[in-house]
Amino acid sequence: MMKKKQTKAAKKATKPVPTRTPWAKVRGSKIHGRGMFASKAIPKGTRVIEYSGERITKAEGWRRELARQERGARGGDGCIYIFELNTKVDIDGSVLWNTARYINHSCDPNCESQVVRGRVWIVAIRDIAPGEELSYDYYYDYDHYHEHPCRCGADNCAGYIVKAPVRWRVRHAASRLKKKKTRRRAA
Repeated sequence: MMKKKQTKAAKKATKPVPTRTPWAKVRGSKIHGRGMFASKAIPKGTRVIEYSGERITKAEGWRRELARQERGARGGDGCIYIFELNTKVDIDGSVLWNTARYINHSCDPNCESQVVRGRVWIVAIRDIAPGEELSYDYYYDYDHYHEHPCRCGADNCAGYIVKAPVRWRVRHAASRLKKKKTRRRAA
């Protein structure tokens, strides 16, 4: 049996093209590394960009998360790109063609993620001005909040990346820790 050589055109056709949007561009961010910034005014309700990547099982998602934690502990890349699609499937957005992975978390976001027919969209939740950095709530659980410091700079920032409904718990834990340290110094 003879193997056919793949032409350059055929190779190019199978290689995923980076996700693009007319609404935003990637550049350096004050929040963290790189970010996406509005290239023009974005009206509330606009689907700005799709968060795409490799569809993987929950078990594979956990395996990759543990590997990421190990890399982070050794001083490597600790960024998380696994997005929970449903109870059985995750999307690993770490692929280079997923431009939406550059959207940073904020405790006062201007976008949100929406799952629509098995696809994840980043949608504007208010009007966004040109040049403004896009952000959404990563919606991390409280369990390991201390592993994910937040640098969003919002007035309501809890100091850690956790979903809005449990940020009060992080503030409460920080307050208790501060009081404990104050008592130790006074003793």
